Amino acid sequence: MKRLLILILLLGTYFCQAQNLQLTGTILDKKNNHPLPFVTITCKNTSNKILTGSISDEKGNFKVENLPKENLLLTFQFIGYKTFEKKIYLKKNSKIGIVFLEENTTQLDEVEIQGETSTIIQKIDRKVINVGNDLTASGATSIEMLENIPSVDINQLSGTISLRGNENVRVLVNGKPSNVNTAQLLKQIPSNSVKSVEIITNPSAKHTPEGMSGIINLILKKNTKIGSNGSFSVGAKQSRNLRPDVSLNTNYKTGITNLHLNYNTSWGDYETFNDLERTDTNLTQDIDFLSNSNNHNIKFGVDIDITSQSILSVYTSQNFDNNSLATNTLVHENNSLVFDNKSFSDYDQKDETYNIDYVYNFDDKGQNLEIEFNYSITKNPEKTTNKELINPDSKEYNYTNDIKDTRKLWLLNIDYAKPIKSGKLEIGFEFRKQSFYNQILTDREAINSSATLQPVGNTNLNYNRSIYSGYINFNKKINKLSIQTGIRIEQFDLDALFQNTEQGNTNLKDNIFSWYPSASITYNFSKKDNLQFAYSRRVDRPSAYQVTPIQEWFSPLTISKGNLNLQPQFTNSLELNFTRTITKGYISFGTFYRRTNDKIGRLLQKDNQNPDRTISSFTNYDFADSYGIELSASFKPIKWWTLRPAFETYIQDSQGVLNNNLETVKNTLVKGRINNSFKASKKLNFQLSGIFRGKSENIQYTVQPYTMINAAVRLKVFDGKGNITLRGTDIFNNVNFDYTSNTPFVQKGKYTLEYNSVYLGFSYNFGSGKNKSKGRKYRDNNEAQGGMF
Repeated sequence: MKRLLILILLLGTYFCQAQNLQLTGTILDKKNNHPLPFVTITCKNTSNKILTGSISDEKGNFKVENLPKENLLLTFQFIGYKTFEKKIYLKKNSKIGIVFLEENTTQLDEVEIQGETSTIIQKIDRKVINVGNDLTASGATSIEMLENIPSVDINQLSGTISLRGNENVRVLVNGKPSNVNTAQLLKQIPSNSVKSVEIITNPSAKHTPEGMSGIINLILKKNTKIGSNGSFSVGAKQSRNLRPDVSLNTNYKTGITNLHLNYNTSWGDYETFNDLERTDTNLTQDIDFLSNSNNHNIKFGVDIDITSQSILSVYTSQNFDNNSLATNTLVHENNSLVFDNKSFSDYDQKDETYNIDYVYNFDDKGQNLEIEFNYSITKNPEKTTNKELINPDSKEYNYTNDIKDTRKLWLLNIDYAKPIKSGKLEIGFEFRKQSFYNQILTDREAINSSATLQPVGNTNLNYNRSIYSGYINFNKKINKLSIQTGIRIEQFDLDALFQNTEQGNTNLKDNIFSWYPSASITYNFSKKDNLQFAYSRRVDRPSAYQVTPIQEWFSPLTISKGNLNLQPQFTNSLELNFTRTITKGYISFGTFYRRTNDKIGRLLQKDNQNPDRTISSFTNYDFADSYGIELSASFKPIKWWTLRPAFETYIQDSQGVLNNNLETVKNTLVKGRINNSFKASKKLNFQLSGIFRGKSENIQYTVQPYTMINAAVRLKVFDGKGNITLRGTDIFNNVNFDYTSNTPFVQKGKYTLEYNSVYLGFSYNFGSGKNKSKGRKYRDNNEAQGGMF
């Protein structure tokens, strides 16, 4: 019996060894015998089933483990090199020796590798839109580029962004927030700098929970190619005014170091007209807005492969924007000019960001630790002079403002990820502190409760909030089912002090502990079909603007002020998505439902001191619902034609108090897009797109529908390294906002924008173009995380 047990153990040991053999070797460049790091090795059996794989190290050495004793096919793949295959039969652990890979000269000659059209990838918690060379976005800003992204809607008037019909969306760049206003931030980023856009409508616990409708994350391009590489572009947009732009994107990589530099500048004027007519009385208001901007944006950084397992990245971005706004306002009553106002504001904004990121990879299976620190500061001083020519002695409209506005943001992230069997465990910590200081020195006066003028007073606002958060996230794949679930906890501390020389001091403090669960389940019917269900809890905290009690003059007929008692609003969000891959394209369908408690909405009432003026503020309501459906697709009817249609319908509650009466409006927004790309030849491409935006309404205004048509053509020159682009935006000049209102006054109006334009630009790619090193391989593939995720 004892001998039998020993024999069984020996046979078992031999069988385990036979099924867990390993193969080692070295991979070299065939031309110069240099080792090739990070080559992908795949092992298949005779049934073409992938058994295992590996990646070569910095010295070109590789080891493939857990191999069975049978006939095998090894495949060696690396960007810029021809794929090499080798058949082997293993009897025992073996060394294959040296494998030589040969450069693929055809691939290396192609400098531009970006797709001609955008593609969409459905991941477990987000949609990733890989932005192609869409002609209608050439020479555009990022905010214009987002118009072509499904689920996203742009208000060209205000520059606000909506996700699934809701403006409460969080916009990130490379996974990081900014102190800069979202519209201004996206206008600073040219569309050709964007690599991909992530639409995250139900973020996992790794994400900050702010933004009721979700997150839009822009991933910017960055070269990691060996040698000197880059691209240069110059162009100009002509509408009523001329707006030129220039951009440069370059890098220099040698050895373990990669230096990268991005620079872009744009300048010019932008003009908007607003005409308002009160139909219950003979009153009209005409406003002419003329803004001027001279913007420079510089980003410089270095990535260092400290070891084969660790990467240190450091960068800084500096933005300088000298801009101004001139406003002329005329008010006629009974056909007589009763108000003639001229206002001029001068801004000198500067944004600075400093980032340090360290990643340590414990192994090549995905276990890693990332530590990131990010600091940004924005200074936006403003000097405003306001003059009213009808009553030049009145300090209500004849005054000066000297404003200091400084915003600081500190971020510290620690993220750890460990693969487990068919899944991954993620744990992280984040500390975030925001500091906002605003000072207004003014000689303006306002009408008080006694109907007399008194000084508004100088104000100081110190607004500080700190957020301590931690998360745990787990995902696992079970056959065709992928599950991701997690929870995030946050401690929110607010400490604000409002000081006014006339109104005295007001303190605002808050301490809130909250938890935010999330879950996502994806079922893959096949490689071409998947169904996804997701849930998350979100929060929107009042901004400094929404709680500041001082009145802000918008126009002769509108005054706005904040509400110190405003509370956060919380949202529970559900969604269901289906994606099917078809021949040369895809079809995607989605539906969602959101309920928001303590909904933040508008509070509108007539000004008791001026019956023709509206005072606007904010307040909380019990709850509001929103739901909708989305449909998008991409396919090729014929070889040279790519068609991408999209359709969206969103229904949401809009609540507010009008003259002490609670009003509720159920707004239905319908939007359709269609994009056509035509490839006339290898060098010549055309694109024609259309956007229809249906009628929308809230408690105060109804905005009429509009249709926008865009067209573009691009010619490749200099062996495909250069492009000449001609683009027309809103070529029929339909993007003008016609609106009507019955409360608190019966009125109608129109905003005439300088949106229709013609753009002519030239771009050129230069450099060696050899993508031979990992560089920031980990960070490029996970750049959306950036510690924030």
